[in-house]
Amino acid sequence: MAAEVGKKCETKNVKITTKSHVMPNKKIGRRECQLVTFDLPYLAFYYNQKLLFYKGNDFGDMVGKLKDGLGLVLEEFYQLAGRLGKDEEGVFKVEFDDEMDGVEVVEAIAEGIEIADLMVEEGASTLKELTPYNEVLNLEGLHRPLLSVQLTKLKDGLAMGCAFNHAILDGTSTWHFMSSWAEVCGGAASVSVPPFLDRTKSRNTRVKLDLTAPPDPLASKSNGEAKPSPPQLREKVFKFSESDIDKIKSKVNSNPPSDGSKPFSTFQSLSVHIWRHVTHARELKPEDYTVFTVFADCRKRVDPPMPECYFGNLIQAVFTVTAAGLLSANPPEFGASAIQKAIENHNAKAIDERNKQWESEPKIFQFKDAGVNCVAVGSSPRFKVYDVDFGWGKPESVRSGSNNRFDGMVYLYQGKSGGRSIDVEISLEAQTMERLDKDKEFLMEV
Repeated sequence: MAAEVGKKCETKNVKITTKSHVMPNKKIGRRECQLVTFDLPYLAFYYNQKLLFYKGNDFGDMVGKLKDGLGLVLEEFYQLAGRLGKDEEGVFKVEFDDEMDGVEVVEAIAEGIEIADLMVEEGASTLKELTPYNEVLNLEGLHRPLLSVQLTKLKDGLAMGCAFNHAILDGTSTWHFMSSWAEVCGGAASVSVPPFLDRTKSRNTRVKLDLTAPPDPLASKSNGEAKPSPPQLREKVFKFSESDIDKIKSKVNSNPPSDGSKPFSTFQSLSVHIWRHVTHARELKPEDYTVFTVFADCRKRVDPPMPECYFGNLIQAVFTVTAAGLLSANPPEFGASAIQKAIENHNAKAIDERNKQWESEPKIFQFKDAGVNCVAVGSSPRFKVYDVDFGWGKPESVRSGSNNRFDGMVYLYQGKSGGRSIDVEISLEAQTMERLDKDKEFLMEV
């Protein structure tokens, strides 16, 4: 049925009607803040896209309320209304002044599409038309808005597609902004938790980068031969209920390691569940390496710790590597223990060493550099995405856009039913996804 609905949506186009820009309601003047070591590696990622669906019949009123609230919330989050810049030494910064364009707001119509059409577990092709800045690199923030919002009128509601420049903020900051925007739309006179904007407090090394956009991975080779087209990816959302999550966690903790380490967390338990079953579905050889990558929040790990409201990127990729045969042949606590140790060892000293190493030889990542045969986890079920209520109820669904997806990319979201339920959004090669989709143990059907 999912594929059927997705196919039906393909024939229904989204029509853009107007484009406008929103600036902070009050004058702020000239402001700038250098990007720091935690931000810079993401310049060659794509804009980070989020998609939220809301029920409602008064599209014009909803859009007006959103734009009014945006002007108010940008008084605190003004960096999102700025641009990337470079100083005379080639150090990247985010800069703002009152003469800039601000946040781009696109209005569109897709009145033939219902929210139900878009909530299928497999990604309908229409989802891409509902988010701005598809395949736009963060580096292009030098001459584009750092946030673009597309508001699309649906048959029974509104689709809000947001594209955030990932070089200036991570997931924690993204959802801090979204919840603050919802708060002022709901009637608050100001933001209850203002962002902490001085990112140099987390790291103040000036890194000079001579950066141009990386070559298009789909471009032809220099000898005229076309590169092989990338493998076809499928995207799917797997919904794990509270009881599913409890069973997964209980199973992984049923035989605790003898070294006295802490019980495995929900995140570690679900992560190893996904890692093992995706590895099995890939039909890797026992000697093939597989990498589990998590983008760990470092706000409380750095010394001194940064506040939760720190605005910027304060994440680092943490890698766990093992052979596919070892991961599969051992019980789940083997992989969970490896993930747990990698995360716990990523302390202030390890973060500082990683930063120093990067600063001495800067490497600009592309989104697919997460490792061989990887499972890479972004987002977090801790983010209260279903609490983002602008005054007309909670979202019907929250999804990621099509940017920054590759074979093995996973986004975790809290489930709509709340509690401990978790939605797992996975991108995999088509044949791997087909096998995973039939894996009853992964689906918790046995």
